[in-house]
Formats: sequence, C-alpha cells, structure tokens
Amino acid sequence: MNNQEAPEPITVVDLFSGCGGFTEGFRSFRAPDGTAPVFRSVAAVEHDLAAASTYAANFADEAGGLHHIHAGDIEDWRPRDHGIKADVILGGPPCQGFSGLGLGDVNDPRNKLWREYMRVVNEVEPKIFVIENVDRFLRSAEFEALYAATEKPNGDLRDYKLVEYSLLNAADYGVPQSRRRTIVIGIRRDLKYLNGLRYPEPSHAKTPETTGTMLPGIESKKPWVAVGPAVFSRSLVTPTTTELPQGSCNPLRLKDFSLPGIFRTTDLHFGRTPTDVSLARYKAIPRGGNRHDLPPELSTPNWLAHRSGSHDVMGRMYWDRPSVTIRTEFYKPEKGRYLHPFAWRPITHYEAALIQGFPESFKWCGSKIQIGRQIGNAVPVGLSRALAGVIHRALQG
Repeated sequence: MNNQEAPEPITVVDLFSGCGGFTEGFRSFRAPDGTAPVFRSVAAVEHDLAAASTYAANFADEAGGLHHIHAGDIEDWRPRDHGIKADVILGGPPCQGFSGLGLGDVNDPRNKLWREYMRVVNEVEPKIFVIENVDRFLRSAEFEALYAATEKPNGDLRDYKLVEYSLLNAADYGVPQSRRRTIVIGIRRDLKYLNGLRYPEPSHAKTPETTGTMLPGIESKKPWVAVGPAVFSRSLVTPTTTELPQGSCNPLRLKDFSLPGIFRTTDLHFGRTPTDVSLARYKAIPRGGNRHDLPPELSTPNWLAHRSGSHDVMGRMYWDRPSVTIRTEFYKPEKGRYLHPFAWRPITHYEAALIQGFPESFKWCGSKIQIGRQIGNAVPVGLSRALAGVIHRALQG
C-alpha cells in the first residue's frame, strides 16, 4: 500500500477569466499516474457579471469562496489585500483592440489592460504566467512593449523571461475547432529549472504523418478531430425548444441582482425561430455550401456585388473537418460558417459549448446572448489542458 501523501496542488489565478475556459482546462488535467486534480484555482478576476457568475457557479468552492472571485475591473483588484499567492497566472486580456473583426484602434483603452495583468504578476510573483490573445497581438505595439518590459534591465517585468510567444491552433491539440491564438509563456528568471518549458507538442495534425515515416519511439500524430462525429452526433438534429429553462440565480450573492440560470450545458440545445427568408436560405444552401450558392432572389445586393470574399458567410460547417473559430455570435449564420452541416438551422449554444470543449455538466448563468458571449470568448478547454500538461511537467522539475 502506498502511504505517500498526495502533492500539494499547483495554484492558479485566472485574470480576465470569462466563464472559466482557461481554468476548466487546468482543472480537468490529470497527471499520467493519478486521477486527482493537479491544479487548483485560488482567485479570478472578471468584470462582466454574467461571466463572473458562471465562473463562481463552477469554481467558487475550489477557489476558497466568493471573496476570491473579483467581479469587477482588474484596476480595482489588489491581490495582496487578499493574501493571494499562486504558482501560475493565466489570462486573456480583452482582444477587441487587436482583433481583425474590430476597428484595430491602437488607442483602444482595452489594449492597455495587459499592463494591469503585468501589475498583478508583479504582486503575486508566480513562477509562470500565460497570456492568450488573438493572432494579431504578436504584431501589435502592446506586444512590443510587453517584450521590452521583460528584456530591458529596468523593465517593469525584468524578473521574468518570455520563453514562448507564437501562434497555436487548438485543432492541433484535439479540439474539433480550427482556432489560432497567440500564447505567450513567461517564467521567473530565478527558477533555472523552468528554462526547458516549451509549448506542448501537437497531438494532432491536418495532414498527419504516417507511422512508417516517423522515427523510432516517436508517436505519429492523429488527424484533426472532425466536428461532426465529435459534436453533432451527440445532439438532436431538431431542438425541441427555442427557450432556456425557467430559473434565476445569483452565484455572486450580489444585492438586488439576478440572472437566468443555473443551466447545464445540456440545457443549451435550443433553436431559433427564423424568418421565412432565413429558412428559405438555409434550405437552399447545400452541404459545404455558403452564400454563393443562394439564388439571386434569396441573396442580398451586397452579397451579389462581392463574389470573391466572405466564403464562410451563411456557410455550413463541414461534418468531416474541425469547425471554424467559434465567436460570440455563432448563432447568426450571416456572421460566418455557423450553419449545421445538414439541418436547416444554425448551430446551438450546446453545440458551440461542446466545440469549445466544455463538459455537459458545466454550469452557466445569463441570457442567451450573455451565454453566447461567454462561449465565444472562452479559451478552448482542450488547448488549455495541453498547456497545463507542459506546465505541470516543468514545475515537477
């Protein structure tokens, strides 16, 4: 009988946590030789009250209570006041200022929020920090300032070193979604044993190598996970309702405040009531098709005038490929390739949550729009879990 005590959990703080996709990936990670959780959330910061409520519903007990979840602006949070110390800090500062879908305003005040992230890093003094952002972050002035802060002798982050800063695709880690994101990893300079920390080795590939071409002892990669078998085979083709269940919740225990909920992921399989024109468009688009397949009477003047771009608009997801990036308005086919592979409808919140990797037991708070925003803004759980694996190995020395 093994009487060896279980090791202390690795503590995590999640900044700009949203509903908790980053945290869920770390919580669900298991070491190869164990079944107990390795990481434990000890604090989180999220200014959106609906997203913070979802985070609290799932992680408050683990984090040590509601007083460790700051439902407000990060500028107002002082971890020292709460005695917060952690091994790892995670976070995805708001990306609207960097995103290609936004205006790309270099003066967007949201671009400066990474500086608040760094302030918290200096207060908490973690061994490792991880930043997730859109691909354009690497080409921004803010990233240049971040890099300089770690490299200049008098930089605000001179005690840390960036060891990885590039793009990762969630599909390369078994997520049924092609989602490219910047992942920045920094380590504390005094921890020499962390110098070997690198990105997780991809487990999947768009065109996997065959075993016969691999070197001895090196496993071949699996093919990307197709969204059809992974997600749509688990959901009803026709949802039985267009509404969320009845209920209200207040996981944050705020005065005079309530939200719809609490819902499980399985409660999110509701449809919409399309207009006659929208339904006719859905019926006219074949498998793998998009707006270019619409007859002129069902198209729009703008679509007819622009035949060369926006191939994903009003597009059907491919059954045998990963989905496109799930964004906050995935339930609107005019926003992208968000039609069901063959049904006459957009994908549901349930399907989008599964594509992002959330378990069916995950708890949600908010309206349809609020939950949609939480799903679309989340870090894919599978990508987060892969990052947890390499961080765990690094911290084990």
